[in-house]
Amino acid sequence: MTERKKRTGGEILADQLIIQGCDRLFTVPGESFLAVLDALHDRTDAIETVICRQEGGVSFMACADGAMTGQPGIAFVTRGPGATNASIGVHVAHQDSQPMILFIGDVARSDRDREGFQEVDFMQMFGPLAKWVARIDDAQRIPEYIARAYATAISGRPGPVVLVLPEDMLRDRLATPDRPKVTRPAQPVCTDAMQQMMAMLRAAQNPIAIIGGADWTQEAGKHLQSFAETMGLPIACAFRRQDAFPNDSAVYAGNLGYGPNPQLIERVKHADLILAIGARLGEATTDGYTVISPDHPGQKLIHIHPDPNELNSVYRTDLAIAADMPEFCKTAALWDDALPRFGNGVEAHQQWLQWSALQENGAALDLGACVAAMRQSCPADTIICNGAGNFSGWWHRYWPYGPMPSQLAPTAGAMGYGVPAAIAAALRFPDRNVVAVAGDGDFLMNGQELATAAQHGANLLILVIDNSGYGTIRMHQERDYPARPSGTQLSNPDFATFGKAFGAWTATIEQTDEFAPALEQAMARTGIRLLHLKTDMEYLTAGGARVSSFRKQ
Repeated sequence: MTERKKRTGGEILADQLIIQGCDRLFTVPGESFLAVLDALHDRTDAIETVICRQEGGVSFMACADGAMTGQPGIAFVTRGPGATNASIGVHVAHQDSQPMILFIGDVARSDRDREGFQEVDFMQMFGPLAKWVARIDDAQRIPEYIARAYATAISGRPGPVVLVLPEDMLRDRLATPDRPKVTRPAQPVCTDAMQQMMAMLRAAQNPIAIIGGADWTQEAGKHLQSFAETMGLPIACAFRRQDAFPNDSAVYAGNLGYGPNPQLIERVKHADLILAIGARLGEATTDGYTVISPDHPGQKLIHIHPDPNELNSVYRTDLAIAADMPEFCKTAALWDDALPRFGNGVEAHQQWLQWSALQENGAALDLGACVAAMRQSCPADTIICNGAGNFSGWWHRYWPYGPMPSQLAPTAGAMGYGVPAAIAAALRFPDRNVVAVAGDGDFLMNGQELATAAQHGANLLILVIDNSGYGTIRMHQERDYPARPSGTQLSNPDFATFGKAFGAWTATIEQTDEFAPALEQAMARTGIRLLHLKTDMEYLTAGGARVSSFRKQ
């Protein structure tokens, strides 16, 4: 449509967001984009403005929203401190391949390059972190920039875009035509490549697929399930992509990353053919590029990814296929040539079932037993959100993830992600059960966003796993500097009292048998519910390994 009425730059921008399908944005307000805030005042029926308490929370919520919808999560922050705080979410969106647009209010055009108040060179700052960084100096071109930002964020390997908005540009009044909604360009699968892939599968004896990542959808997982189960092909999920494939499938082999099933690691190492579908095969998934080396001698690699720039960038690839993940998986499921049959898929699933079965560790508060209680009480489509820390290992190992989106966890390993992500999930899916799992250090990085949850009426359950320390760093410390803890001890507040200050229902749990009754009470309520779980630093990882077991002999 063409709009000829004069509008401010802020109004033009808000209208473009509506055209592109934005229904919610996250912000900490700043004087540098007041014209946008003013425009949003008249567009509350189309766009909900979620007011956050720190820009790191803003960008994490936008990143998580993009992960759930497949459309760019939208964040607005001011220059200088606002942008630097928000940079963590841009980094996560980049490494996690999630679509996001960060808008930054900036100094006036006439004041640029004087090191004005809070001025930063955003092109240099965000250049390595984002797919595209640009400044809009002419309000006439706002529709062009917004359409391009959306197209860039969702195309190929999805990721973040940063747009800088001079505050005086947003106040300009002019008439300019709107741009229509953009969609992800179609990227069909090459028939010849599919035939070559099938020939390689037929020649294989012990193949495995590693899946999940860029452009992945629930539809892709369902189609791949049909393809893999027909052949008996084992499916392993990349690091923190466990909702990419039905966990109850007869060929689901579990997840790679930190603390995986040793049997799965051996299966990958001894596979003669690896199909990487959507996964980048990054450092976490491959345990420092060791489970699969970049040259993988003795193994063939078929790499399927939506971004051709990713193919052959790190790993030597025997067959590279650039395609959309849903399109590829749908094509594979419909492939009518004779498919090979493998017996290792069912075997791999049985090994995962054994690995994910509860193992008691003797701790006063056994987190494995807590996960088991949650499996009994929480719906199958519960969305589990976590940041970084060894505490997450219990859920990665013992929790069966439901259909996408049911796992919001940063592959970039950023602390402080879980609570903001859970708030975004609770707002996006108000009828689903949402759980934030956070360590004590992790929680306090963005615990203030409970105020955002309360203000916007979010329903979520928060588990604060409190061992009074930075457990992951302590684990590495014990390996390299045994029995010499330094810089990892924490003196914590009463997290239950902290939660009550935001209107949460809370309970403190110190014994395993206290968890299930408290969880039952929490599940019977709405709003914010916080369970403070006091655990023992001695038990750092799922499976019962004690601190002393990490010390070099």
